Amino acid sequence: MSVVWDGITARQVLHEDHAARRHALADAAKSYDWTKLLSLIEADPSLANTTRPDGQSLYAPLHQAAHGNAPREVCEALIHLGAWRTLENARGERAVDVAERLGHNRLMAILEPVRESRVPFGVLRKIQDHFHTVIRGRADDLVRNARLRLPEIAHLLETPLDAEPAWFAVPGMYGGFAYRLVADGANARLDSKSWCRVVEGSGQRHEITSAGARLVEEGFV
Repeated sequence: MSVVWDGITARQVLHEDHAARRHALADAAKSYDWTKLLSLIEADPSLANTTRPDGQSLYAPLHQAAHGNAPREVCEALIHLGAWRTLENARGERAVDVAERLGHNRLMAILEPVRESRVPFGVLRKIQDHFHTVIRGRADDLVRNARLRLPEIAHLLETPLDAEPAWFAVPGMYGGFAYRLVADGANARLDSKSWCRVVEGSGQRHEITSAGARLVEEGFV
């Protein structure tokens, strides 16, 4: 199964039952009810990196585990279920940063991101900026109307280069963006394929580096 970047931040694009599940998850995490939190994610692993609809803090479950000084086994279980240690909240903090700020030092080792790929921070940020420009060039109105959180690609560093591409769905596009790192280091490259499945010939493939994005293929869907 592909890794999914869930860009949903707004209640308006969710069905009522989906919104209720996310609120229940956020409530369990905020109240430090680790048993309920884990049971909800075990039932639906796609919730592992989601945040409260219409929330402001962008705390995902692992951020709340760090905030609440959760037992180590809870953090390990969240990571096993797919929680990203590189995911940032609205302040730009990863879970390990939250733990450090609050003095929860016993969690630091388990929350420190384990990188399968290494890309200099500045290079990664430039690639991400160019990727966001590609996304907005394809679906800017849909992104703005749905208040989507665009992919923050540091999570790709937590998976091997030969992993399946990550997927970012855009509501209303009837498709989205498949993306993956194909090289790391200072010469890192991101491969992005996007399409609308109901529009023939809509496929576009971009090669993205810190220098910019280049359209290398189109019309394949």
